[in-house]
Amino acid sequence: MYFDITRKVIGAAMQVHRTLGPGFPERIYQRALAIELTISDLIFEREKEIETWYRDQRIGTRRADFFVENCIIVEIKALSQLENGHLAQAMNYLEISRMKIGLLINFGAKSLEYKRVHNNLLIKKEGDLNESLF
Repeated sequence: MYFDITRKVIGAAMQVHRTLGPGFPERIYQRALAIELTISDLIFEREKEIETWYRDQRIGTRRADFFVENCIIVEIKALSQLENGHLAQAMNYLEISRMKIGLLINFGAKSLEYKRVHNNLLIKKEGDLNESLF
């Protein structure tokens, strides 16, 4: 399930990058990716608000760029290079949303960059890290 969805999202992102190339602001890639996700028959929400909790108390919200098929968070960037902080951000989104799998996609580099990320807290708890997740 997860593998098929992430594969479709990555394919859609590749199409956007092939068409636009690097150099646009993130919001342009977000709009173009929304078009490609629709063409790929994927159900998604843009700018999905995620509640943040601390010790069972709501302390704020964050916005994920895409929430795809109700099971994958997609965070996009338009930078010349991804840094560890961007990966940490994507992983934090997974943890606070209690989702297993996410994608971090960077349109700003010469070639499209993407990383599949997983929620270490859920995977360890459930003990089900396997190839079907990716």
